[in-house]
Amino acid sequence: MKTNEDYLKQRVQRWIVTLSVLILGGKFLAFYLTNSVGILTDAMESIVNVLAGVISLYSLRWAAKPRDKEHPFGHGKIELISASIEGLLISMAGCAIIYEGVRRLFTPATIEKLDVGIIVVAVAGVINYLMGWYSIKIGKRYSSMALIAGGKHLQSDTYSTIGLVTGLILLYYTGIGWIDSALALIFGSIIILTGVLILRKTIANLLDRADTEALKEMAACINKHRQPDWIDIHNTKIIKYGSFLYIDCDLTLPWYYNVEESHQVCDKLRDTLVESFSDRIQLSVHSDPCRMEHCTHCEMLACTSRKEAFTGLENIACLL
Repeated sequence: MKTNEDYLKQRVQRWIVTLSVLILGGKFLAFYLTNSVGILTDAMESIVNVLAGVISLYSLRWAAKPRDKEHPFGHGKIELISASIEGLLISMAGCAIIYEGVRRLFTPATIEKLDVGIIVVAVAGVINYLMGWYSIKIGKRYSSMALIAGGKHLQSDTYSTIGLVTGLILLYYTGIGWIDSALALIFGSIIILTGVLILRKTIANLLDRADTEALKEMAACINKHRQPDWIDIHNTKIIKYGSFLYIDCDLTLPWYYNVEESHQVCDKLRDTLVESFSDRIQLSVHSDPCRMEHCTHCEMLACTSRKEAFTGLENIACLL
C-alpha cells in the first residue's frame, strides 16, 4: 500500500517534470532566436532534465510497490537504477555539447538577440535552483536517491547557468565569437563531471557498499537509549532499498534469559530504532548469550553470575 510519503515524493517529481518541460520550451525558443551554441548547451541539458524526470517519476511509483513473493526486499533499488540512468544521460549530453562547441569553433555562426536569450536562461536557472533545492530537501527527509540525484542535477544546471549568463553578457558586449564555443566546452565538461559523480554514488549503493554515516547514526541512537540488558551489539549490517533500511545485527543478552524475555528485548531494540528513524526499518536480530568477558561492560549490576567488576560501557560506535 502506498503511504503519504510515497504520494509526496511522486507529487514533487510531477511538479519537477512539468516545470522542466516549460523550461525546455523556453530555452529552445531562446536558441532559435539567438543561434548561440552556449544557449544550446543549456537547452540540451534541459532535454536530459525532462527525460531524467520522467524516469525518476516512474521509479518512485515502482519503488512504492509493497514487497511481494518475487521481491521480498521490496522495489526500492529501482531508484538507484533511475539515478544511474540519469547520470549516464547527463554525461552523454555533456559529450554532445562539447562536440557542438568544437564544431562551432571551425564554423562560426551569426549570433542575434542575445539580450532575450540571457533573460530566458537566467530565469530558467533560478527556477532550476529552487526545484533542485526542494527535491534534495524532500529526498533527504525520506531517503530517496532518485529525488536527491535529480535535485543535485538541477542545481548543477543552475551553477553552469551562472557561468553561462556571465559569458553571454561578455559576448554581448565584446562580440568575440569564440567565447560562445568556449562556454560550450567549459560547461559541457562540468556537465560530464556531474554525471560521473552521480554514477559513482549510485553504483556504490547498487553494490551495497557499507553506509558508515547510517551506522554512526544508529550507534548514536543506541547509545542514547541503551538498556542495561543490551550488553553488546555487533556484526551490524545496513542495506538501503530506496527509502527502506534493512538492518541485521547480533545482540548479546544475559545468558539466563528465556526465549520470551529475549524476544521482548529484541522488540524493544526494534521499537527504539523505528521511533528514532522511521517505520520503514526492517530489523533482523540474532541474540547471543553473554560470557565472562562481557562482565566489565555489562550494566546488569544485580546479576548474581557476575565474574568481573563493571568498569564502564564499551564504545559501540562502530557496531561492526
